[in-house]
Amino acid sequence: GKKSLRQKIVDELKHYSNGFHLLWIDTKVAARMLWRLLHGQVLTRRERRRLLRTCADLFRLVPFLVFIIVPFMEFLLPVFLKIFPEMLPSTFETESKKEEKQKKRLNAKLELAKFLQETIAEMAKRNKADTG
Repeated sequence: GKKSLRQKIVDELKHYSNGFHLLWIDTKVAARMLWRLLHGQVLTRRERRRLLRTCADLFRLVPFLVFIIVPFMEFLLPVFLKIFPEMLPSTFETESKKEEKQKKRLNAKLELAKFLQETIAEMAKRNKADTG
């Protein structure tokens, strides 16, 4: 059924507290990786990607904090998220947003694959015509 206003507010607060908690964990892990990197150890590709994602999340956190700190600015957050969808750190994304991003990436890959197949088929026809 429909959620009450109080339940919606509680759910949003839980979402943001979980996001901050996950960001804190990512930051601690990234700090350890950075420490290892500074002491001459080599990071794996997965660790490097995680470190880059966490650094990007920390940079995205700065404008996000403005919305939280300034009174009544949080009401403008949905507007800014529509204009700048990548503004939120990755730990604050909902499952539906993640699925939506995945679908967009998949559609783009499918379009690229169709284009490449058509190009290869056309090249094969040209080669056949040239040799025939």
